[in-house]
Amino acid sequence: MGLLIAGLAILLGVHSIAIVAPATRARLRERLGDGGWKGLYGVIALIGFVMMVYGFGLARQAPIVVYTAPRWLRHIAFLLMLPVFPLLLAAYLPGRIKTAAKQPMLAAVKFWALAHLLANGLLADVLLFGGFLAWAVVDRISLKRRPASSATPPGAPPGRFNDVIAVLLGLALYAFFIAWAHLELFGVSPLA
Repeated sequence: MGLLIAGLAILLGVHSIAIVAPATRARLRERLGDGGWKGLYGVIALIGFVMMVYGFGLARQAPIVVYTAPRWLRHIAFLLMLPVFPLLLAAYLPGRIKTAAKQPMLAAVKFWALAHLLANGLLADVLLFGGFLAWAVVDRISLKRRPASSATPPGAPPGRFNDVIAVLLGLALYAFFIAWAHLELFGVSPLA
């Protein structure tokens, strides 16, 4: 459990620098340069991610039940997962969805985490998905208080079909994950 918690702290911590220490982030970025900052940030995030994934796998070998979700909540979880992939894609495909959601990637993380919290009640699940949900909520609130960034994230140029692509490809990815990828990648079938 300790490895999961440490990995979460590192991964979410590095993603929270702009929330808790924007001046430090700016100084580091200026001192290291854009490439150096992104490299350091990426390495730290990758270390945290690997620790989190490995720690989650270890924690699932000795499960601690916090709550048992009623079976009907799984149906709610399936519904909450529907917008996740379209929102993730909309973050990189500027269109009406991105404009309406403002921060589509954070919205996707919130839907994903909440859906998984509803369907899973082991301590490792609560720590993992609860941690991501709390982080996404705090990050979204902080974005309202931070000055708007002039940097645009990499992605496709604005286009009139971006929303259609995000929705259709996102739903196809959702179906792919339910039918095959979730079981292959995580060892758990959402349909079981």
